Amino acid sequence: MDVKAIRYFTEVVRQQSFTRAAEKLYVTQPTISKMLRQLEEELGCTLLLREGRKLYLTDSGKAVYQRGLTILQEFRQLEAEIGDINQLKTGELRLGIPPMVGMQIVGSISAFHKRYPGVELKISEFGGLAAQQAVLQGRLDIAMTALPAENEFPLQVLPLLEHRLCVLVPRTEEWQARERLTLEEVARYPLLVFNEEFSLNRQISKSFQRQGLTPDIAIQSGQWDFLATMVQAGMGVAILPEPICQRLDPASLLWLPLESELTWTLGLVWREGNYISSSTRAWIQCCRDYWPDSSALLTL
Repeated sequence: MDVKAIRYFTEVVRQQSFTRAAEKLYVTQPTISKMLRQLEEELGCTLLLREGRKLYLTDSGKAVYQRGLTILQEFRQLEAEIGDINQLKTGELRLGIPPMVGMQIVGSISAFHKRYPGVELKISEFGGLAAQQAVLQGRLDIAMTALPAENEFPLQVLPLLEHRLCVLVPRTEEWQARERLTLEEVARYPLLVFNEEFSLNRQISKSFQRQGLTPDIAIQSGQWDFLATMVQAGMGVAILPEPICQRLDPASLLWLPLESELTWTLGLVWREGNYISSSTRAWIQCCRDYWPDSSALLTL
């Protein structure tokens, strides 16, 4: 059975169109039609039925489609393993990072590029939970995310760095004399937080719940600079990692340490039990070298 025929068949089903499948695969429509006829002849059954512009799978077609997806996934895995024999002279790494860690990760990215200039880095910005899900779905090879990772996700984790959290407030007389704030004090004010695709959102929510507190969530956003602007405008207070606060304007904003067990721990996550490409392993090692003290965080 030709793998190419299975690829053509599954794409026709996915696109629900011979024409769109041909465009997606950069082949002609007659080529796809011919390959599907050969596949049906080889299997001795009809896989697709046409009714007008609609395509319907027969029972046999459903079985071939589901099994075909598995075969194609295994074939892609085989191609990835074989490609790694090239010793990272070529290849790609699909890396997810949180929107707010660009400055902290630029050094490790630069070091990786110098070591492996032939590996193309495809970087996507994801909130922590979205990044973890993208890794599980195979859309990312590896991601940097706030830890801990979700317990129900089969992920390998490598902690890298840790920072305290601060409460961002306007630089007004009300806050000038304060040195730190507790969660109980924060709960008295409208709270501006990252949206639910960020791991930090869930960590903060759980901490409030453990203390029996119900904060008034005024705004949720995926942009730390927007949250800072809203704090400056008097919309409430925000809980942000200290490195983010240090990039803000100290003339108009003030950040006070949060008295809590909460920390902002960043680390790498990749899918447990899956084949790890050479480029992914190289990235993990590069991060270990760039943050040599990360081993001290492994007990977290």
